[in-house]
Formats: sequence, C-alpha cells, structure tokens
Amino acid sequence: VQLVESGGGLVQAGGSLRLSCAASGSTFSIRAMGWYRQAPGKQREWVATIISGGGNTFYADSVKGRFTISRDNARNTMYLQMNSLKPEDTAVYYCNAGLYWGQGTQVTVSS
Repeated sequence: VQLVESGGGLVQAGGSLRLSCAASGSTFSIRAMGWYRQAPGKQREWVATIISGGGNTFYADSVKGRFTISRDNARNTMYLQMNSLKPEDTAVYYCNAGLYWGQGTQVTVSS
C-alpha cells in the first residue's frame, strides 16, 4: 500500500484547509485509515480515524467539531477537512493505514 498526502500549506488562524490522502496498491486490505500529526519537538499524535466498512469516525478532543475525516472509496482517497484552524494545529500531517504511512504534508497556521 502506498499513501500520498497533499493539500498542506500556510493559512491564517480561523482559516480552512483540506488534506487528501491517495491510496494505491492492495487497498482492499485496509480496514481503517487515519490522520496523525507531529509538531516540532513533539511526539506524533493521533488526529482522526475512519473505519472502512460502516464509515464510523473518531476524533481527538483537540480537533473535535473543527475537523472532518471522510473517504471516497471509488477514488481510494481519504480527506481531512480542517476548519477554524489554530496556530497549535501547526504540524506535519501524516496519513496512516495500518502499518503504512504517507510522507507527510506540512500545515502551518499563522496567528
């Protein structure tokens, strides 16, 4: 499985960004996908997960109500819609599918 993120960038506080994660390879084996992030000097932390079957979603408390995870099964693509961004959301965001990770995409939120 290969995962490629896109959509990061620089945005002002209160703004929005949408991240994408395109999956290729043996995607039939993916049961759940998620987003993680890592800020400078901090450990990587979980952000959100979406389950392949029923589409159930789960969020970290820090992003609940502001971020929305979704997926387009036909396109093998997962998304993270991020609204009301805060400077503390600044991090490299990584796509995850089990043992597989993307290369990350930088999100920078200016105050």
